[in-house]
Amino acid sequence: MESETYYWILTTSIFLADLAIRIGLSLRIIMRKKAPSVTLGWLVITLLLPFVGAFTYLLFGENRIGQNRSRQVAERLPFFKKWAATLEKRHQVDWSGINHECRPIDAQAHAIIGLPTVDGNNLDIIDTSDVFFDALIRDIDQARESCFLEFYIWHEGGRANEVADALIRAAGRGVRCRVLLDSIGSDAFFNSGTARQMRKNGVKIVEALPAGFFRALFVRIDLRNHRKIIVIDGEIGYTGSQNLVDPKFFKQGNNVGQWVDTMVRVCGPVVEKLTAAFLFDWYVESNLDLDSLQDNEEIKPVPRCGDAPVQLVLSGPGFAEDGIHDLLLTTLYAARRELILTTPYFVPDNAILAALKSAAQRGVDVTIIVPEKNDSKLVHYASRARYGELARSGVKIVSFGAGLLHAKTVTVDRDFSLIGSVNLDMRSFWLNFELTLFVYNDAFTKRLRAVQQQYINSSTLLDAHHFDQRPFFSRLKENCALLVGPLL
Repeated sequence: MESETYYWILTTSIFLADLAIRIGLSLRIIMRKKAPSVTLGWLVITLLLPFVGAFTYLLFGENRIGQNRSRQVAERLPFFKKWAATLEKRHQVDWSGINHECRPIDAQAHAIIGLPTVDGNNLDIIDTSDVFFDALIRDIDQARESCFLEFYIWHEGGRANEVADALIRAAGRGVRCRVLLDSIGSDAFFNSGTARQMRKNGVKIVEALPAGFFRALFVRIDLRNHRKIIVIDGEIGYTGSQNLVDPKFFKQGNNVGQWVDTMVRVCGPVVEKLTAAFLFDWYVESNLDLDSLQDNEEIKPVPRCGDAPVQLVLSGPGFAEDGIHDLLLTTLYAARRELILTTPYFVPDNAILAALKSAAQRGVDVTIIVPEKNDSKLVHYASRARYGELARSGVKIVSFGAGLLHAKTVTVDRDFSLIGSVNLDMRSFWLNFELTLFVYNDAFTKRLRAVQQQYINSSTLLDAHHFDQRPFFSRLKENCALLVGPLL
């Protein structure tokens, strides 16, 4: 009898505790007023998985970046806001010869991010990894003062090792060499022989957003630094989608082919902003004191060397969290004739989905280029769940078969364009630290459009009939993956 009473008390206590946790977390999820799809996704996980759902939400459900990092960001933001205010006084853009749809995007980005568009830039598109490595190594070998590199992944092997050697040579000449890498993306690199050799020869390497089991109890460890930034001597910049990896050596066991990326080499005033973006991340992750930041003279004006107006948009927790999502929506609705997007991970929310369908329905020629094979099966299936309704609305979905297309680009009406690190998924919109260049220049956009056309030429059109003929089991897998799409 006593054992039955004990068993009854135990089971009742567990039931009541589970019920209290589910109700409490459900109320918390609802009151945080996230996107409905995100809220619904977390409610499903929390309510259907006893205790496990609650534990998963506590680990990954909120953008907890840690008290120390929050303090570091709060202390350094006023300095950068003061610097950003000087940009508008020093740079004026003549909008008279630019597509009139660009001005509202500029105003919105300035209001959200605080960085104005700067004119006088020159941008060179780099669409092969060997050309990228050739240019980067040449610039490092010619560096006189500083080499700053920030990446999500640095992977040993091939030409990535040549970059390490170039940095060691630069450090030997007295050049300040700093490398900032994401803790999870570059986990294997930090303890590698290449990293040890770089540190030994004066190259400083810092871990961004450190991760680990103990830290997971206090911060959300899947908030990652996904930015790609290179600045040489404060005068030459690079950004785009490629990590510091040689595609011939990177993830060759995943059966997706070599990764295909698009980078851009920049000179002109926007490089000052790239320098500031890198230094902001560097000072936060290095825990350097505020006085050393205020005395820093590495953020310096860069003279004009072209005619392209460019706006740099930073996004991520603490950087107007809905900013890049809202700016992308404005960009999609601005299209009047043609809209082409490339992305490896396509899991849009309902707002982006509606904007794409709306563009096609009002007569815009909309094309989305995605890789035929993806390194994430879950993302692959969640993406395909949306292709049918897009195709029926007139959106062209083309599947790139010559490798894993990793480029993140948007061209609008062959007049203006976006290039950077942002994927068309909700992780990029709201969780990762990203960087995008908005280029309000038709000459650059036409060159980028030519690269996109090369991708299209190596792709297969997936029409609505193709999706209607899918077997039931395929559609079931896709729709199940879509349930957790908002959380990917």
